[in-house]
Amino acid sequence: MDNPFKHINQPLKEVPPELKSKVMSDIAMAKLLMDLAALFSYNFSHVIETVVSNRNKKNQ
Repeated sequence: MDNPFKHINQPLKEVPPELKSKVMSDIAMAKLLMDLAALFSYNFSHVIETVVSNRNKKNQ
């Protein structure tokens, strides 16, 4: 087995363009999913808070 620490001071190699585009596409998709999850989770809490406060105002 090759010692991976021997490669630390080696110059960086260029990544193949296909692999780079695939990784960037996967990162973009993950970011989109995280943004969508954040959007819906924030909206649910706001909707629940609004409904509860409106019910309390109507019952008083």
